[in-house]
Amino acid sequence: MKRLYILVVVLLAANNIYAQTIDALKRWAEQNPANIELQSESFAQKNLTADEAKNASALLELQWREQMKQLYKEALENEVFKRGKLQMKFKAITYGEKPSDGRSLYISMHGGGATHKRVNDQQWDNQIRLYKPEEGVYVAPRAPWNDWNMWFKPGMDEFFEMLIQAAVATMDVNPDKVYLMGYSAGGDGAWRMAPRMADRWAAASMMAGHPGEASQVSLRNTPFMIWMGENDSAYDRNKLAAKHGAIMDSLQQADNEGYIHETHIIKGKGHWMDRVDAAAVPWMAQYKRNPYPTKVVWRQEEVTRPAFYWLSVPEEECRHKAMVVAEIDKNVINISESDYSRLTIYLNDDMVDLNKPVVVNYKGKKVFKGKLPRTIANMARTLAERGDLRYMFPAMVEVELPKAKK
Repeated sequence: MKRLYILVVVLLAANNIYAQTIDALKRWAEQNPANIELQSESFAQKNLTADEAKNASALLELQWREQMKQLYKEALENEVFKRGKLQMKFKAITYGEKPSDGRSLYISMHGGGATHKRVNDQQWDNQIRLYKPEEGVYVAPRAPWNDWNMWFKPGMDEFFEMLIQAAVATMDVNPDKVYLMGYSAGGDGAWRMAPRMADRWAAASMMAGHPGEASQVSLRNTPFMIWMGENDSAYDRNKLAAKHGAIMDSLQQADNEGYIHETHIIKGKGHWMDRVDAAAVPWMAQYKRNPYPTKVVWRQEEVTRPAFYWLSVPEEECRHKAMVVAEIDKNVINISESDYSRLTIYLNDDMVDLNKPVVVNYKGKKVFKGKLPRTIANMARTLAERGDLRYMFPAMVEVELPKAKK
């Protein structure tokens, strides 16, 4: 009886600590509206239960949404995002009624390239009216540059992230229903930006673009469409579209749970496909992003990124073609390939059971085993770093990989 009494006292004390932690977060939020920089607060370091982590996540989401509304208020009013001297204008049209799970967002990149500004402006104007989804916010951004690589230069990632964050916070967009598409030079962008930012997209479609050096291996969890006119022979676009379609066939054959794709080479058509490619819009709409795929294949493109799905790597080690392949099997994370000396793994209760120890193996050798705490600090830090509500993780572990390639 005495043991039972002690247990009850301990449980009540623990519940009181958790309640105090959430209350502290609420008070902090009231005093610091539109601010999620709270990692140094003492209450943010305390270990939480799964339910407490969910409550904290909801509070942090409200803070983040308010922060984004204030941050992008001027940009949305003026229809232009700015980064230093660069700017990305945009036009947005909303179609259909809002679904119960939030609106879709279609980012549609125009053609043009290394030509006069007025030509790219004309192509942008065309893109605004080119596609019409049954539902969703259709956004046609104006490329920040007038260059051949205007949709995949360094800095394009940040512009797209700004656009997505603003849409999620102010337009009722579901962050798991964001789609990327582009025509001609915009198709060049789709080839590159779809795999580069694959963890952001629910699906993507390329129309009449050139793939350059882009690889499709990072599209393991992102459905992808290829559209090309049979006679679109400039720069061998038609041949390369067929070639890369075959590459995706091979990737899917080797990993039949990933690499959803379709390749359409339109007979008798040249660079202009007479809107046949508009079928990509409803095709993409049937998919939602899975932010926590059990298997991640990540290859760095020419412009590198430090994080991808539930993984991050040291920025100083990011380089073109560096690879990571990792997979979750219940509470075990198996890393089969890595070109980095360290790897950070972010987790939540939808991915593993955080009430039990987590094991990390690298090429069959155990490099970590232990229980991971859920903390507000982890959630606040990852939300601030990633700018994506789905990548607000309560738990994380960094592992050393001594046998990683140099």
